[in-house]
Amino acid sequence: MTEAHIFAVGILLAWLAGIRVYLTVFGVGIAGAMGWLELPQALDITTSPWVLGVSGVLAAVEFFADKIPGVDSGWDLMQTLARVPAGAFLAAATLSSDGELGGGMLATGAGVALTSHLLKAGARALVNTSPEPLSNWTASITEDVAVVGALALAFAHPWLALVLVVAASLSVAAVVWWIWRRLFLRAPLPPRTAG
Repeated sequence: MTEAHIFAVGILLAWLAGIRVYLTVFGVGIAGAMGWLELPQALDITTSPWVLGVSGVLAAVEFFADKIPGVDSGWDLMQTLARVPAGAFLAAATLSSDGELGGGMLATGAGVALTSHLLKAGARALVNTSPEPLSNWTASITEDVAVVGALALAFAHPWLALVLVVAASLSVAAVVWWIWRRLFLRAPLPPRTAG
């Protein structure tokens, strides 16, 4: 892989960590442990049985917690402490050829993970305002499928995966912005003038 491809994978992993951190770490670890891809030295830690076990269990917990309206927002709030540092690590570790993590890539990964995390949390907060759980389950399952699909595509076609993730995220951001404006920024009608 070229340096540009590796950069795209690092950014993509940080973005996915902002949405489903444990599933992302588990997916990278499984791919490395099964020999499906050669991980950079700094990402070898994800193949550890301990990391695989803990991230697998937490991915399962997140799978169920994320399907319950209200609980998912509390979970998202708590996971800010995990998603941002994990995104920073995944991005920097992907580009590390010698195991050293670069400060610039750590900052970039943290920013990317925080952005995707805030977009996900904001979208889910709006979804939670709907009265039926079906929309919440649909949003959660869509996130699960998107992360698994993007991970599967990331190492084979990183630029395509990154473009698809960014396009989907921009679409979600536009919809969230439009709904937020419709719900919360209703401007009063101008007064009628006599005439």
